[in-house]
Amino acid sequence: MIEAESIVKTYTLGDTTIRALDGVSLKIDEGEMVAIAGASGSGKSTLMHILGCLDRPDSGRYLLAGEDVSKLSKNRLAGIRNKRIGFVFQTFNLLPRLSSLENVELPLLYAGESEAKGHARAALEKVGLGDRVRHQPSQLSGGQRQRVAIARALVTNPDIILADEPTGNLDSKTGEEIMRLFDQLNSEGRTIVVVTHESHIARYCRRQIYLKDGRVVDEKQEE
Repeated sequence: MIEAESIVKTYTLGDTTIRALDGVSLKIDEGEMVAIAGASGSGKSTLMHILGCLDRPDSGRYLLAGEDVSKLSKNRLAGIRNKRIGFVFQTFNLLPRLSSLENVELPLLYAGESEAKGHARAALEKVGLGDRVRHQPSQLSGGQRQRVAIARALVTNPDIILADEPTGNLDSKTGEEIMRLFDQLNSEGRTIVVVTHESHIARYCRRQIYLKDGRVVDEKQEE
Protein backbone atom coordinates (compact mmCIF):
# COMPACT_ATOMS: atom_id res chain seq x y z
CA MET A 1 0.00 0.00 0.00
CA ILE A 2 2.76 2.46 1.00
CA GLU A 3 6.36 2.34 -0.21
CA ALA A 4 8.82 5.14 0.47
CA GLU A 5 12.31 4.96 -1.03
CA SER A 6 15.15 7.20 0.19
CA ILE A 7 12.84 10.16 0.97
CA VAL A 8 14.65 13.44 1.60
CA LYS A 9 12.96 16.67 2.67
CA THR A 10 14.75 19.88 3.65
CA TYR A 11 13.58 23.27 4.88
CA THR A 12 15.42 26.58 4.90
CA LEU A 13 15.13 28.86 7.92
CA GLY A 14 17.16 32.00 7.30
CA ASP A 15 20.72 30.86 6.67
CA THR A 16 20.07 27.39 8.08
CA THR A 17 19.03 24.33 6.09
CA ILE A 18 17.20 21.70 8.11
CA ARG A 19 17.17 18.14 6.79
CA ALA A 20 13.80 17.03 8.19
CA LEU A 21 13.96 13.65 6.43
CA ASP A 22 17.30 12.12 5.58
CA GLY A 23 16.82 9.13 3.29
CA VAL A 24 13.76 7.49 4.86
CA SER A 25 12.69 4.15 3.37
CA LEU A 26 9.75 2.08 4.59
CA LYS A 27 6.94 -0.20 3.44
CA ILE A 28 3.44 -0.58 4.87
CA ASP A 29 1.25 -3.37 3.57
CA GLU A 30 -2.47 -3.22 3.01
CA GLY A 31 -4.35 -3.97 6.23
CA GLU A 32 -1.47 -3.13 8.60
CA MET A 33 -1.72 -0.89 11.65
CA VAL A 34 1.62 0.88 12.01
CA ALA A 35 2.94 3.56 14.35
CA ILE A 36 5.48 6.14 13.21
CA ALA A 37 7.02 7.22 16.49
CA GLY A 38 9.71 9.56 17.71
CA ALA A 39 10.40 12.66 19.74
CA SER A 40 9.54 16.18 18.66
CA GLY A 41 11.78 17.13 15.73
CA SER A 42 12.40 13.53 14.65
CA GLY A 43 10.72 14.09 11.26
CA LYS A 44 7.57 12.07 11.86
CA SER A 45 5.11 14.90 11.07
CA THR A 46 7.04 15.77 7.89
CA LEU A 47 6.85 12.11 6.88
CA MET A 48 3.12 12.05 7.63
CA HIS A 49 2.58 15.05 5.35
CA ILE A 50 4.39 13.27 2.51
CA LEU A 51 2.57 9.97 3.07
CA GLY A 52 -0.71 11.91 3.12
CA CYS A 53 0.12 13.70 -0.16
CA LEU A 54 0.06 17.05 1.65
CA ASP A 55 3.67 17.68 0.60
CA ARG A 56 6.24 16.28 -1.81
CA PRO A 57 9.76 15.00 -1.13
CA ASP A 58 12.80 16.85 -2.47
CA SER A 59 14.18 13.51 -3.64
CA GLY A 60 13.33 9.85 -3.39
CA ARG A 61 10.15 8.06 -4.45
CA TYR A 62 6.79 7.57 -2.80
CA LEU A 63 4.51 4.87 -4.21
CA LEU A 64 0.91 4.74 -3.02
CA ALA A 65 -0.90 1.54 -4.05
CA GLY A 66 1.78 1.10 -6.72
CA GLU A 67 1.50 4.62 -8.17
CA ASP A 68 4.47 6.97 -7.95
CA VAL A 69 2.95 10.13 -6.46
CA SER A 70 6.27 11.85 -5.69
CA LYS A 71 6.06 14.43 -8.45
CA LEU A 72 2.34 14.75 -9.18
CA SER A 73 0.73 18.18 -9.51
CA LYS A 74 -1.11 19.75 -6.58
CA ASN A 75 -4.46 19.04 -8.24
CA ARG A 76 -3.62 15.35 -8.70
CA LEU A 77 -2.44 15.11 -5.11
CA ALA A 78 -5.67 16.74 -3.92
CA GLY A 79 -7.66 14.15 -5.85
CA ILE A 80 -5.71 11.31 -4.26
CA ARG A 81 -6.23 12.78 -0.78
CA ASN A 82 -9.98 13.05 -1.32
CA LYS A 83 -10.40 9.49 -2.57
CA ARG A 84 -7.73 7.39 -0.91
CA ILE A 85 -6.74 8.96 2.43
CA GLY A 86 -8.68 9.81 5.57
CA PHE A 87 -7.04 12.19 8.06
CA VAL A 88 -7.44 12.40 11.84
CA PHE A 89 -5.69 15.28 13.62
CA GLN A 90 -4.76 16.06 17.22
CA THR A 91 -6.92 19.19 17.25
CA PHE A 92 -9.96 17.44 15.66
CA ASN A 93 -10.36 20.21 13.00
CA LEU A 94 -14.16 20.30 13.31
CA LEU A 95 -16.16 23.33 12.21
CA PRO A 96 -17.67 24.72 15.44
CA ARG A 97 -21.01 25.90 14.07
CA LEU A 98 -21.83 22.64 12.30
CA SER A 99 -23.39 19.57 13.87
CA SER A 100 -21.59 16.23 14.05
CA LEU A 101 -23.58 15.06 11.04
CA GLU A 102 -22.76 18.18 9.02
CA ASN A 103 -19.04 17.93 9.86
CA VAL A 104 -18.90 14.30 8.76
CA GLU A 105 -20.80 14.81 5.52
CA LEU A 106 -18.58 17.71 4.34
CA PRO A 107 -16.06 15.56 2.38
CA LEU A 108 -18.94 13.89 0.54
CA LEU A 109 -20.61 17.21 -0.27
CA TYR A 110 -17.34 18.46 -1.76
CA ALA A 111 -17.23 15.29 -3.87
CA GLY A 112 -20.82 15.77 -5.06
CA GLU A 113 -22.14 12.65 -3.29
CA SER A 114 -25.95 12.58 -3.45
CA GLU A 115 -26.33 10.29 -0.42
CA ALA A 116 -24.00 12.30 1.83
CA LYS A 117 -26.32 12.54 4.83
CA GLY A 118 -27.06 8.81 4.94
CA HIS A 119 -23.39 7.86 4.65
CA ALA A 120 -22.44 10.41 7.33
CA ARG A 121 -25.05 9.05 9.72
CA ALA A 122 -23.77 5.49 9.14
CA ALA A 123 -20.18 6.60 9.83
CA LEU A 124 -21.22 8.22 13.12
CA GLU A 125 -23.08 5.09 14.15
CA LYS A 126 -19.95 3.05 13.38
CA VAL A 127 -17.92 5.08 15.91
CA GLY A 128 -20.67 4.93 18.53
CA LEU A 129 -22.15 8.40 18.07
CA GLY A 130 -25.48 7.62 16.43
CA ASP A 131 -27.18 9.54 19.25
CA ARG A 132 -25.01 12.66 18.83
CA VAL A 133 -25.68 13.55 15.19
CA ARG A 134 -27.20 16.95 16.00
CA HIS A 135 -24.65 17.99 18.62
CA GLN A 136 -22.13 20.71 17.82
CA PRO A 137 -18.46 20.22 18.84
CA SER A 138 -18.88 22.45 21.91
CA GLN A 139 -21.52 20.04 23.19
CA LEU A 140 -19.22 17.02 22.94
CA SER A 141 -16.37 15.72 25.08
CA GLY A 142 -12.84 15.54 23.67
CA GLY A 143 -13.18 11.83 23.00
CA GLN A 144 -16.52 12.33 21.25
CA ARG A 145 -15.04 15.09 19.08
CA GLN A 146 -12.21 12.78 18.06
CA ARG A 147 -14.77 10.09 17.20
CA VAL A 148 -16.56 12.59 14.96
CA ALA A 149 -13.20 13.29 13.30
CA ILE A 150 -12.65 9.56 12.80
CA ALA A 151 -16.14 9.22 11.31
CA ARG A 152 -15.30 12.05 8.90
CA ALA A 153 -12.10 10.21 7.92
CA LEU A 154 -14.06 7.00 7.34
CA VAL A 155 -16.99 8.43 5.41
CA THR A 156 -15.26 8.44 2.01
CA ASN A 157 -14.17 4.80 2.51
CA PRO A 158 -10.45 5.60 2.03
CA ASP A 159 -7.66 3.07 1.48
CA ILE A 160 -5.64 4.53 4.37
CA ILE A 161 -6.35 6.40 7.60
CA LEU A 162 -3.51 8.67 8.75
CA ALA A 163 -3.81 9.78 12.38
CA ASP A 164 -1.47 12.57 13.53
CA GLU A 165 -1.12 12.49 17.34
CA PRO A 166 -4.79 11.43 17.66
CA THR A 167 -4.61 11.13 21.46
CA GLY A 168 -2.53 14.25 22.08
CA ASN A 169 -5.43 16.36 23.38
CA LEU A 170 -7.11 13.57 25.34
CA ASP A 171 -6.70 12.15 28.84
CA SER A 172 -5.11 8.72 29.07
CA LYS A 173 -8.37 6.78 29.49
CA THR A 174 -10.02 8.46 26.53
CA GLY A 175 -6.85 8.05 24.48
CA GLU A 176 -6.95 4.32 25.11
CA GLU A 177 -10.58 4.21 23.98
CA ILE A 178 -9.65 5.95 20.72
CA MET A 179 -6.80 3.50 20.11
CA ARG A 180 -9.14 0.57 20.71
CA LEU A 181 -11.46 2.07 18.11
CA PHE A 182 -8.56 2.23 15.62
CA ASP A 183 -7.74 -1.39 16.48
CA GLN A 184 -11.34 -2.37 15.74
CA LEU A 185 -11.26 -0.54 12.39
CA ASN A 186 -7.96 -2.24 11.55
CA SER A 187 -9.44 -5.65 12.35
CA GLU A 188 -12.00 -4.91 9.62
CA GLY A 189 -9.17 -4.61 7.11
CA ARG A 190 -8.42 -0.88 7.09
CA THR A 191 -4.81 0.29 6.78
CA ILE A 192 -4.02 2.68 9.65
CA VAL A 193 -0.90 4.75 10.28
CA VAL A 194 -0.62 6.49 13.66
CA VAL A 195 1.96 9.25 14.19
CA THR A 196 2.81 9.62 17.89
CA HIS A 197 5.53 10.63 20.34
CA GLU A 198 4.05 8.43 23.08
CA SER A 199 5.54 4.94 23.34
CA HIS A 200 2.48 3.43 25.06
CA ILE A 201 0.28 4.66 22.20
CA ALA A 202 2.72 3.27 19.62
CA ARG A 203 2.44 -0.15 21.24
CA TYR A 204 -1.23 -0.36 20.30
CA CYS A 205 0.03 -0.82 16.74
CA ARG A 206 1.33 -4.18 15.64
CA ARG A 207 4.41 -2.59 14.09
CA GLN A 208 6.31 0.49 15.20
CA ILE A 209 8.77 2.47 13.09
CA TYR A 210 10.97 4.84 15.10
CA LEU A 211 12.50 8.02 13.68
CA LYS A 212 15.34 10.15 15.01
CA ASP A 213 16.90 13.14 13.27
CA GLY A 214 15.01 12.35 10.07
CA ARG A 215 16.11 8.71 9.83
CA VAL A 216 14.56 5.35 10.63
CA VAL A 217 16.56 4.09 13.62
CA ASP A 218 14.50 1.14 14.84
CA GLU A 219 11.52 -1.06 14.04
CA LYS A 220 9.55 -3.36 16.31
CA GLN A 221 6.86 -5.95 15.72
CA GLU A 222 4.33 -6.88 18.40
CA GLU A 223 3.74 -10.56 19.07
